[in-house]
Amino acid sequence: MPCGQPDSGAAPARYVLGVDVGSTVVKCHVYDRAAAVRGSSCRKVESLYPRPGWVELDPEVLWSQFIGVIKEAVQAAGLHMRQIAGLGISTQRGTFITWHKRTGKPFHNFISWQDLRSAELVNSWNKSLLLKVIHIIFTVLHFLTGNDRYLAPSFLTFSTHQTSMKLSWVFKNIHEAQEAARKNNCCFGTVDTWLLYRLTKGSVYATDYSNASSTGIFEPFTKCWNPTLCNLLSIPMSIYPPVKDTSFNFGSTDCELFGVPIPIKAVVADQQSAMFGECCFHPGDVKLTMGTGGFWNVNTGEHLFASRGSLYPLIGWKIGEEVVYLTEGSISDIGTAIKWAQDIELFTNVDETAEMAQSIADSQGVCFIPGLQVSGNDPYLCASFTGLKPSTNRNHLVRAILESVTFRNKLLYDIIVKKVHIPLQTIRADGGVSNNSFVMQMTSDLINKKIEKPANADMSSLGAAFLAGLASGFWTDKEQLQKLRRIEAVFEPQKDSEEYRPAMDAWLQAMKRSPH
Repeated sequence: MPCGQPDSGAAPARYVLGVDVGSTVVKCHVYDRAAAVRGSSCRKVESLYPRPGWVELDPEVLWSQFIGVIKEAVQAAGLHMRQIAGLGISTQRGTFITWHKRTGKPFHNFISWQDLRSAELVNSWNKSLLLKVIHIIFTVLHFLTGNDRYLAPSFLTFSTHQTSMKLSWVFKNIHEAQEAARKNNCCFGTVDTWLLYRLTKGSVYATDYSNASSTGIFEPFTKCWNPTLCNLLSIPMSIYPPVKDTSFNFGSTDCELFGVPIPIKAVVADQQSAMFGECCFHPGDVKLTMGTGGFWNVNTGEHLFASRGSLYPLIGWKIGEEVVYLTEGSISDIGTAIKWAQDIELFTNVDETAEMAQSIADSQGVCFIPGLQVSGNDPYLCASFTGLKPSTNRNHLVRAILESVTFRNKLLYDIIVKKVHIPLQTIRADGGVSNNSFVMQMTSDLINKKIEKPANADMSSLGAAFLAGLASGFWTDKEQLQKLRRIEAVFEPQKDSEEYRPAMDAWLQAMKRSPH
C-alpha cells in the first residue's frame, strides 16, 4: 500500500504520543484516553564537550534518537502508527541551532543551554556603561508610565543560560552563519523548531510562544521578537521563525518517516509542558520540577509579573485567545550533583539516597555548595564540600547534597512569596528528584506547605500529550484533563522549620564564603 494511503481495515486513532527531549534523555510515551501509559521508550542524550565550558549536541544523533524512541514506544505498546491521533513535542529550552534556509545544512552543532562559551561576553556586557544607561532610561520610563513592560529592561542583566549572548557569539565567530544571514538565508531554531523542520521535510518552520519566551530574545509583553535587544547584540532580525499557538495543527510528519503521516498537534517548552501536565491551570497554582535543574513555576494568569533578581516572566502557553503567563525561578545542578555523587560511588542506586540521609540525625556540619547559587549568575563558581572531618562518611556527604536542594528550594520559595502578589495554591512536584522522599519531606517542612507528587513523574511528556490531545479533539477540555490526574503521595509538614535553622544557617554561611 502506498505511503500514507488510508487503510480501510486499520484500527481507529485512539492514542496520543508525548515526546520529551530533555537534557539527559529523550523519552516517548504512548497515552490512551485515560492518560495511562501504554508503551514507552527512552534513550540517553549524549552531550559533547569540545572545549572546556562548551556543551553541544550532535543534531543528527538527536534526530535519530527522536525518531527511534517514537518507533520503539509505539511498537512496545503493540500498536500501529495509524492508531496515533497526534504527536506532542516537549523540548529542553534555550538549546539552539542555526542552519542554511535553502540547503537545511546546520552551521554548527546544537549549542546547549548549559554552554558557557559566552561567559566573557556576558561579563563585559554586565559591566558595560551602555547597560547602565539602558537601566536608567527604562527606570525613568517605568516611573513615569507605571507600565510593567519597562520594568524588566530596567534591571536587565545577561547570563550564560540565555540564548541571546550565545547567538551573538555565533554571528561574531561563525563566518558562514554571518554570510547566510546577510543574504536572508539563515534560520534560527530551538530544538522544537528544528525537529518540526525535519519532521515535515522543511515545509514547516515555526516555534510556539512557550519556547520563544524561554529564549530571552522574545518580548512576552508585546509577544514579538525583541528588535532593541537584537540591534544591541548585532543579531539579524531575519533569522527568527514565526510564533504559533502551543496547541496547534503544525502539519503532519513526512509519511516516509513512519509509513503514515502523524499529525503534529503541539510543541511546548519542557517546564511549561510539565506545568500543563500537572494541570496547574489556575492563578496561584505552583509547580516544582526537580530534574537536572530545579524550576519553580507559578501560574500568574493573564498578568505578567516582572521582578528584579531571581524570578523572570514567561509565557506558559497560548491556546486560541487564552494566553497564560508564568513566573519562574530556577536552581541549577540538582540532578547533576546527585548523578555526580553516584559516578564517584557514594551510592549505587539513587533509591538508596533518602534512606542514607534519614539514617543519620544531621550532616555533622558538612555543607555542599552547588556550582551556581540560587540567585547568582557566576558561571565560574565551582561546587564544593565544606566542614569535612575524619568522622565524615558517605551518609553525611549524601545528606549534605540533598539538604542543599531543600535549602535552595526554601530560599526560592521565600522570594516567590515576597515578590509574587498572588495567593499560592497547591504545590505539585515532578521530575526524577521528586521520587526522593527525604527531599520532598524536608522541602514541605521548610516551606510549611503541602506538596503533591503525581503517580507519573514524567510530566513534560504528559503535558505535551495533553496539549496535542486537546488540538486533535482526543480530549475535549481542561476539566476532562483534571479528572485524569493521579496523585501518588502527599507530603505534609511534619517538623517546625525552626528545627532546621542551625543546619540552614551553617549552609548559608558556607555559601557566603564559597566565592572567596
